[in-house]
Amino acid sequence: MAAPDKSSSPDLIKKKVWSHEVAIGELNTLSSSRAVYQKNGNLYFRTSIVKAKAFEEKQLQKLQKQSSHG
Repeated sequence: MAAPDKSSSPDLIKKKVWSHEVAIGELNTLSSSRAVYQKNGNLYFRTSIVKAKAFEEKQLQKLQKQSSHG
């Protein structure tokens, strides 16, 4: 019998959704001239606010879709 996948538990998904929502809110408060860093794997890369916000929104949409199917 296979162990349940803990990465898709409803509580964990809610925490991840909240985390992305907070990140988007924080990015919205920064001035447009500000540089931000986005984590990719174990490294952080400098990027623009627009790109970081687009990434967070995409991740949020994936999680919301996953939670509605689960």
